[in-house]
Amino acid sequence: MHVVRVEGIYKDYLLGDQVVQALSNITLQIEQGVFLAISGPSGSGKTTLLNIIGCIDQPTKGRVFINDQDVTGWSNDKMADLRSHTIGFIFQTFNLLPVLSAAENVEYPLLYRKDVSREERQRRVKYFLEMVGLGGKGDHRPNQLSGGQRQRVAIARALAVQPAIVLADEPTANLDRATGSEILELMRNINKHLGTTFIFSTHDQRVIDLSNRLVRIEDGVMRELGIRRGNAWTTVPAASSRKESKPRVSEDLRASLGATGSQGQTG
Repeated sequence: MHVVRVEGIYKDYLLGDQVVQALSNITLQIEQGVFLAISGPSGSGKTTLLNIIGCIDQPTKGRVFINDQDVTGWSNDKMADLRSHTIGFIFQTFNLLPVLSAAENVEYPLLYRKDVSREERQRRVKYFLEMVGLGGKGDHRPNQLSGGQRQRVAIARALAVQPAIVLADEPTANLDRATGSEILELMRNINKHLGTTFIFSTHDQRVIDLSNRLVRIEDGVMRELGIRRGNAWTTVPAASSRKESKPRVSEDLRASLGATGSQGQTG
């Protein structure tokens, strides 16, 4: 099952009197339960793609499917409802509310869910704080926690909505190397234990090393797709970056990657 599918995505921004194209003809399918890294240099378009997948932003052109629902053009209210049930977010700056305790930060997104009772909210808060190793820190505010602990709270908050997809935008960028590695291992273990799909925007090689799917983006164009088999990667050029002189890559192999580049511009 594909939890995410985007078809022919373009994203343009108006900068003064110039149009800047952030994404060009991206077509991508993401299977349930994968641990996927969207990799590329700063300004490549990877965060823009993550925001479109997360229904935070709309494409200029193209279609977005979440759990086989075409969400293109949905209203802000419908998008917010979808996010609150389906998508969890982890940010590099944690984005915790400083006046709330760790437990209250984890509970916060559930307050907008009429289908989740107070008792169920409390159960989830306790369960997910314990899962991330902070069972005894629920009453601590963010300024009483280390950077790694704050990111653990952010992970628990993302998981509390019981999402099908967790999106993580450079989650290790503000952490030291040892703490960042611990956080990545924690997310990989959660991925294996719960089967939650994780999608990262990153240029951190450690994220790529732990991932089992890879999408490389440069200048808004998808350049390469990869799947890990054991300790080895199998990679192919994305269709949108192939030159006509190159041999055509088997579409069976491309489909097996769970991500497909469409025919289109080279940027």
